[in-house]
Amino acid sequence: MTLATSRPAKNLTPSYFHVLAKPTGAVCNLDCKYCFYLTKESLYPDSDFRMADDLLELYITQLLESRTEPLVTIAWQGGEPTLMGLDFFRRGVELAEERKKPGQTIEHTIQTNGTRLDDEWCEFFRQKRFLVGLSVDGPRHLHNAYRVDKGGKGTFDQVMRGWELLRKHEVEFNILCTVHAANVDHPLEVYRFFRDELKAEFIQIIPIVERVNADIVQIESVGGTRLGEPRSLYQQSGNQVTDRTVNPEKLGQFLIEIFDEWVRRDIGTVYVQMFDTTLGAHVGQYGVCVFSPTCGDAVALEHNGDLYSCDHYVEPDFKLGNIREQHIADMVSSDRQRKFGNDKQTTLPRFCRECDVRFACNGGCPKDRFATTPDGERGLNYLCGGYMKFFQHVDKPMRFMASRLKMGCAPSDIMQWYAAEDNKWRTAAAKAGRNETCPCGSGRKAKHCHAALTRLTSSANGLN
Repeated sequence: MTLATSRPAKNLTPSYFHVLAKPTGAVCNLDCKYCFYLTKESLYPDSDFRMADDLLELYITQLLESRTEPLVTIAWQGGEPTLMGLDFFRRGVELAEERKKPGQTIEHTIQTNGTRLDDEWCEFFRQKRFLVGLSVDGPRHLHNAYRVDKGGKGTFDQVMRGWELLRKHEVEFNILCTVHAANVDHPLEVYRFFRDELKAEFIQIIPIVERVNADIVQIESVGGTRLGEPRSLYQQSGNQVTDRTVNPEKLGQFLIEIFDEWVRRDIGTVYVQMFDTTLGAHVGQYGVCVFSPTCGDAVALEHNGDLYSCDHYVEPDFKLGNIREQHIADMVSSDRQRKFGNDKQTTLPRFCRECDVRFACNGGCPKDRFATTPDGERGLNYLCGGYMKFFQHVDKPMRFMASRLKMGCAPSDIMQWYAAEDNKWRTAAAKAGRNETCPCGSGRKAKHCHAALTRLTSSANGLN
């Protein structure tokens, strides 16, 4: 076997691509019930699930020599990447410093469940300026619903110990929150917990959609490893979902309620990826593959060097090759991978192509496109109803913020606009009566809309 240590043979590498490297593969110390990646262990039945030192060196070398932009991100995920041990990441940082090109700056990120962090880990993260993504699904009773250990016990306390250590060592962190059947009815409880209790400044919201075939939906709804027995390999097939899967309409309402609080008081202090992405779409910029017109520039690297088209498509049909045999840049720029990415756009059903919010949604992630359009065409995103509800709700404030950006002004100016609007509608709502429909046009009762905003608006902005 020839090691692919030379530079890429083709000069067709995308201007930007992102690699999620999984040094332990699917191996994790937890057994989260909705985790699709745990089943990927079955792809490598005889593996020790540890990235070899020479492969680490090869990966970093290929990544850095492929990149032309000054800032290069080296991102680690899993499974649980901290199972590799701290020395592995020390070597990774050293290799990156040795192999980086003149003018390159390296940014290191890691996604972790936080349960294995200690002072040594967190001091290393601080010194090397890692951005740490911490997986938390909300307060204890919501987090523990599905994020459990191998014994089925909730992990909230262990995760909070990890968070405390990150704070103690002043490590930059963000929160990754999955939205599912257990927490979707508690949007403000979840958001305020992150903002007020965890002091989070960056929040990423990921909807859980567990797509399964009808014949196994009951089995897969159990989740985890079911008394130590491995689940069958999770693949993107079927048109049914598990009980844990988020309801589309409820997802839309979850996002709306958080947005309505965020836009009134937290712009510029709390960054919610979904909201930033939507604002980007309103000015013609796309930074997240889910809502970009095309995809294919975010690939997944397994522990043995296998490269897959996407983190959600780690399955045999989407394996691009192995970096020991082909350069990573050649695989990313291959006709096969370009087709994978372009199919996101070319396979949109007519319902999506003619949709008013297509510019913001672009059909969502292909993995979730297994529903049927109103006119019977396959390929509609399962979450369409929720996304459409959200994008329509935020259209006016997003257009306001986009116009401010184009003028070189701060989008946070909208908070003053909301304060004035809320004053107007709050007065009108008081005259209408708490149980009557709010005159603002939301369709909600006044007591659940502007009649309830007095305390929120006053405390949030100090503008009244």
